Amino acid sequence: MLLPLKGRSIAYDLIGPETAPTVCITHSLASDGGSWAEQVPALLQAGFRVLRLDMRGHGGSDPVAGDYTMTDLAGDVAAVLDGLSIARVHYIGLSIGGMLGQAFALRHQDKLISVMWCDTLPASPLGAKAAWDERMGIVRNASSLEPIADATMDRWFTPAFKGKNPTRWKQIRDTVAATTPAGYLGCSAAIMDFDFVPRLGTVSVPTLVVCGSDDPGTPAPENRKLAGLVPGGRYEEIAGMRHFPNVEAPDAFNRIMLGWLEAQKARS
Repeated sequence: MLLPLKGRSIAYDLIGPETAPTVCITHSLASDGGSWAEQVPALLQAGFRVLRLDMRGHGGSDPVAGDYTMTDLAGDVAAVLDGLSIARVHYIGLSIGGMLGQAFALRHQDKLISVMWCDTLPASPLGAKAAWDERMGIVRNASSLEPIADATMDRWFTPAFKGKNPTRWKQIRDTVAATTPAGYLGCSAAIMDFDFVPRLGTVSVPTLVVCGSDDPGTPAPENRKLAGLVPGGRYEEIAGMRHFPNVEAPDAFNRIMLGWLEAQKARS
């Protein structure tokens, strides 16, 4: 479905009973709402309504020219919730989805029941500018993400994943390659220009941080640090996983996710 928004549209998928508490999910850079396919059935069976959003320039959402900020991306989420008349949500975000989720928590705490930030960072990655400049340069020169798709998949998944799940691997790789350059570059600029560390102590909603133990891009120690910056924040780690534990280890991820949401039900 498409929600018109100031001359562009945001793509979203909303399923489940209208009276159920809503779980709002945001995805990683160069992905889309389809990356959460392993979680949707479990959430519906547990009695939740599920809202998946595609970031600007990703999936079915229109790109916006220029650099983005985490505040811009969080504003898109707020606009969708307002447009759909959803007052409060349990929020789950992975990678940049967790980064913009922090911006959302800092600006829109009244719209949150709980948050679950996965494989993410509390500030721009230190020492990563050269690597990001290289990737962004490749995408600009090719006007496509196709040249970086395989390397992206190598960072996201263990070597075993492709052999065990070739169809799912190809589906996600195709999504990477199909991401608009404008969306990728705009979101990459946001990743390279944020720091929520000084402000996370003001977050008052229940917070869980989850990370794959072997994530190379958003390392487990940084996720543990993030959990410690939020009053009462909790941390869970999924052994042997890289950047997408929700896809590669869905049973372990869903067990953590549903246990967390069940513990927050009284607040819904």
